[in-house]
Amino acid sequence: MKRFVALPLAVCLFSLACLVSACSSSNREANKPAANAVSEQKQDQVQKSLGTTVPDWSEKAVMYEVNIRQYTKEGTFKAFEAHLPRLKELGVDILWLMPIHPISKKNRNGTLGSYYAVDDYKAVNPEFGTEADFRALVNKAHEMGFKVMLDWVANHTGWDNPWLANPGWYTTDENGHIVQPAGTNWTDVADLNYDNPDMQAAMIDALKYWVKEFDIDGYRCDYAGGVPTAFWEKARAELEQIKPVYMLAEDDQQLGLLKHAFHANYGWQLYNMMNRIAKGLGNAEQVKKYGERLAKTYPGGTYPLNFTSNHDENSWTGTEYERLKDAVKPMAALSFLMPGMPLIYAGQEAGLNKRLQFFEKDEIAWKDLAMSALYTDLIRLKHDNPALWNGASGGAYHTLAAGDTGDILAFERTKDSNTVIVIMNLSGESVKSTIQTGGAAGSYKAFPSGAAVDVQAEQPVELAPWEYLIYTH
Repeated sequence: MKRFVALPLAVCLFSLACLVSACSSSNREANKPAANAVSEQKQDQVQKSLGTTVPDWSEKAVMYEVNIRQYTKEGTFKAFEAHLPRLKELGVDILWLMPIHPISKKNRNGTLGSYYAVDDYKAVNPEFGTEADFRALVNKAHEMGFKVMLDWVANHTGWDNPWLANPGWYTTDENGHIVQPAGTNWTDVADLNYDNPDMQAAMIDALKYWVKEFDIDGYRCDYAGGVPTAFWEKARAELEQIKPVYMLAEDDQQLGLLKHAFHANYGWQLYNMMNRIAKGLGNAEQVKKYGERLAKTYPGGTYPLNFTSNHDENSWTGTEYERLKDAVKPMAALSFLMPGMPLIYAGQEAGLNKRLQFFEKDEIAWKDLAMSALYTDLIRLKHDNPALWNGASGGAYHTLAAGDTGDILAFERTKDSNTVIVIMNLSGESVKSTIQTGGAAGSYKAFPSGAAVDVQAEQPVELAPWEYLIYTH
């Protein structure tokens, strides 16, 4: 969703990146004071039936975001399907498809409009192909071992959506006029009213439709914090009765969403730290503190989605090369090494250094797969080392002392007999120090070469700008 918001809301956010892509829901909740008015008894029933189930296939998964419109010259399901063998070789596990629904024409932005102005929750965008084309894509992806997630927009609809025949399903002003989401300039969408039980039932029915009819494996939920947590918990419980699903929230403000509704949320804190460090406005100490508080912050088994780019950031904030410059590769590695599930946005493996248009046709250039080898290695590292797996399946973050310098990030993660040691120079200057590995000392293999390395309890290191070392055993 295009993430421009009004100034009063912006002051509540961590940074411009949050303003662009992870809007706080404080204004919205003030506009809908009864949004969470669901009986405690019903909520308890939902929570008890749900438990803390996690799909087994997600424990070491890497997610890949697919922008169908801009992925190929044709911008269709069929054209994207031809890339599945390459993505299988890359090693990604989950394909998150940006919204596939028809886009409303009324109040449309640009020529083609925003994917997030949904015209019909139970149809596919004819721009991308037919329902049969979509079914064929999902079936082929499943045959090849991928899981498929849909991007879901539950907070608002486009202005042509047939749901507008039910005015009570939408938020209205004092004059009874349906309004756009509060605190935003999203003029192409109409705000849904979660006080209305009929609307909630219709939304859950639509979510269930794609799981039942197309065997969809989960949802990335846009602006999840703008929708009542109780709704998400009810929706998740009903989806789980069909099959285990994976749920990702575009939010990092409301950790209550992770108790019974979502498995993961957006790792905006790490993303923002990466950008600040690359600009010389932060250092490794911030990442250390973040890593140390993760286990205390996230409800059991849940975790953040780690990324250096996504559709919002690429289009509205800038490419990773604009933001991270020489730190692109170490930050990509960090997104795989810190606790959480890594995300690769379409084109990152090709060194995408172009802001893709959001409302017009554009195209990713696939001639040079400049980053593909690195991502393939990082995915293999993730898959082969349980210490790096997601949530409770992986190992916790433990800082290793790195002397007086604030530029070296050193940590280890251990799961059972598997240990991964990470030493990174998060600066544009050469650094020298001694890493206190303590009980983690021993015989390791260097990544990606596989060369044998004897890591000492007091390990001397000398690192070039942005250089990093990874050891596994």
